[in-house]
Formats: sequence, structure tokens, C-alpha cells
Amino acid sequence: MQIYKNAKVNILVLGDLMIDHYLWGSCERISPEAPVAIVDIANETTVLGGAGNVINNLNALGAKVSVSSVIGDDSNGVELLNMLKSIHIDTSNIFIQKNRKTSKKSRIIASSQQVIRYDRESKDTIEYESVAKILASLIKSITQYDVIILSDYGKGVLRDTLCQSVITLANKNNVKVLVDPKGSNFAKYKGAYLLTPNKKEAVLATGIDISNSKSLKQALQKLKKECDLGISLITLSEDGIAIYDKEVAIFPTVAKEVFDVTGAGDTVIASIAFSLACGKSIEDTAKFSNLAAGVVVGKIGSATVTLDEIEEYEAILHKSTSDAHIKSFDAIEAIVTRCSSNGKKIVFTNGCFDILHVGHVKYLQIAKSFGDILIVGLNSDASVSRLKGPTRPVNIAEDRAYLLAALEAVDFVVPFEEDTPLELIKMIQPDVLVKGGDYEGKTVVGTEYSGALKLVDFVDGKSTTKTIQKIQASK
Repeated sequence: MQIYKNAKVNILVLGDLMIDHYLWGSCERISPEAPVAIVDIANETTVLGGAGNVINNLNALGAKVSVSSVIGDDSNGVELLNMLKSIHIDTSNIFIQKNRKTSKKSRIIASSQQVIRYDRESKDTIEYESVAKILASLIKSITQYDVIILSDYGKGVLRDTLCQSVITLANKNNVKVLVDPKGSNFAKYKGAYLLTPNKKEAVLATGIDISNSKSLKQALQKLKKECDLGISLITLSEDGIAIYDKEVAIFPTVAKEVFDVTGAGDTVIASIAFSLACGKSIEDTAKFSNLAAGVVVGKIGSATVTLDEIEEYEAILHKSTSDAHIKSFDAIEAIVTRCSSNGKKIVFTNGCFDILHVGHVKYLQIAKSFGDILIVGLNSDASVSRLKGPTRPVNIAEDRAYLLAALEAVDFVVPFEEDTPLELIKMIQPDVLVKGGDYEGKTVVGTEYSGALKLVDFVDGKSTTKTIQKIQASK
């Protein structure tokens, strides 16, 4: 993940920009004028939509993002430009076309239910004069970009002549072009490095009913041949991503929970572009994109994902090394903030965990069952010595932390120097604090900063002390 965090990449997004507009309210009665709901609007919000959501995703990942598009000479166009400027996106390559309507989609939401959507937009292909302006600007700047994304929402910006001209220019300059396609005719994307159609889009484009591995391979091969692609790719929703280079490879999804798939396609192409721009292989890129999508579908509404969130998600899935699960105070504070804001239930426990045994493992498995994220506070070597005596610990803190972090039940390990984890608990403020059953009737440190206290009985006959005694007796 550090390679991604250190990367300096510049990605151009070219496509249909729009505004997603939401009117939020409640409905308590039906109109006397017609059988329709009366929605009392409480507030309204706007976010970037279409290619703008791809921009948001790239921005969140830490890429330098450039944009090129065509909008109308209207108030919605002014609003859209201001939204881009507010996130520090250069708008100098967005061109105004007279009498064109800037896309704005308005949704009325009553009690979390969409009542109606109304759109203001132009769907006609942009004029050749606008095409010429985009190409002239791209000729001047093409060498600046690591990757170009064509984000097609079928609103007329990505007309055939523009797509082919961009792809030709990019190929001459060794710049990969990735396309999020629209419609059933993919001919205008011929020569791109890859497309990211979903299964339904691939079926329409190829005419092949994708129902098994054989038909999937046939569809991938047909896309690669007919569109002259570098890599053929189809997204398979909950089944992950299928890629064809010389053979078919399927990278399974890693989503734990799916709350909303809105904008997931934008996250997929943004994360693929970012990873390829960082010099990663297509295999590593597919895995990275699956992680990004896994995070974003666990959120409500069109969402973005950061590298920190991907790293944390990878750790929670235990698809990373133990090192990735061991965190400092500052790092765990940021993680807890993000996880809590996403509705995750935080569980905390602590201990010395000197010689890891079955009693520890069962205890931690039960602790994890009380919530979503289990954080284990680990006593430092000095702390263990003060609590257990000068002959302890048997294993140093680094080793104890690494073994704990390797357990599936444990999401994060945080070493602490004090005799008690009070300051750590105060900072985390867990939903559930877990301690051993021997604390029944005793005061437990940190309960005032925790939502609930759960006591878990230890496994009879299993303890570090007894393990040490058994080893000594065998000498």
C-alpha cells in the first residue's frame, strides 16, 4: 500500500459531467389536487455526478486529476465549475457550448425513499467545434498524463470521432486509455487499453449470453479482438472481476456487506486507472480495485474511498501481513473515527498474551462476536514485567503483537506502555469492552468510556503460567 501512498500520478478524465441534486424531506399527506405525495422539503444537497464521480474517486485516492468536457452556457454549468474548483480541479479544459444544457439530475427523497427524479440536460452529440477544442488542448498536454479515462454516460460528449482521435493520440504517446463504456456498440472505443463493462453491458455488446466459464471466455475474447484491446475485462458484480490476456483469470469480490452499489462502477475504473498509473500489474490492479469496490459498496449513496480505508479494509479481511494490523495510538484513533462513522461496532480488550494458547484464541473469538472490529491492547515488555515479575515476558512485544495480528478474530493490535489501558480505552471509547470472567464483581478499568462491559470465561486449565510450569516440569 505504501507504493500507492507515495505515487505521484496525473490522470485525465474525459467524459460527461453532471450534477446530482437531492431534495430531502418527509411526506405526511397526499395532494388534494392529484394522487401524488406532498413532500415537505427540509434541505437539499448537490454532488458531482457522471464523470464527476470518477474525479471524486481519483481525488480521494490521492491522484492529480485533470478534466476535459463540454457543458452548457447556463447556471448549472456555472454551478458545476464551482463544484470542481472547490476540490481544486483545473477547469481550463472544460469548454462551453452555446444552447447546450448542463446535465443536472434532481431527486426528491421522502423518508429515505426516492419519490421522483427529473432531469435537465442535453443528450445530443457535441458539435465538431467542441471536439476540435478538446483535441487541441489534449495535443498540448498529452505527455503530462499517465492514464486517460473516457467516462461515457451517453450524454453526447464522447462522440465516435472524439473517442477515436483521443485513443489514437494516446497510443502514439504510450498513454493507456481506459473506458467506462455506454450502449451496445463499442466500436468507437477500438484501440483502448481496456474497457470496464459489467456483465449486462458485455452481453449486449457481444451478443453472447454469459452463463458459464466457457461463454465468459468467449465474450472476453470477442471484446479483445473486435475492440483491439490490450486487456479484456468484465466486471461481474458480486463475483468480482474477470480478465483475459492470454488466459481468463477471475478475481473474486471482497465485499463483506453491500448497502448500496451506487457509483461502484466509477470507483472500479478510478481505482484501476490509479493502480495502473502506479505501475502495478493487471493482476495486482484487479485485487486493488476489488478492495476499493468492497469499501464503497459498504457505504450509502455515491461514495469514494481513500487509501487508508482500503488498507484498513484489507487488514479486516486478513488479506494483508500481520504488520498491517499493528497500529500506533494515532493510527488507531483515525481508524476508529472512520469505522464508527460507517456504523461499525468497536470491541476492545487487552492483555499480555505472553505465550499464545488455545484459551487466548477462544477468548478473542468470543470477543470479536460482540461487534465488527476487534482492537486488542497489548502490554509492553516493561508493563508485563511490572505486572508479572522480572522473568516475564517470555516473548518480546514485537513477537506477541505479530502473532496476535495473525489471528482472524483480531483486526488491530495496539501496544501500550502503561500498566492499564485506560488512556487507550479513553481514546477509542469502544462500544463493547471485554474482560476475563475473573473480573466478575471487580472494578474494570475504562468502563466509564465504554458502551457495555462483557465478561468472558477463560478455558479451564489453559493459561500462560500453566504452560510455563509444564515446560519447566519437563526439563
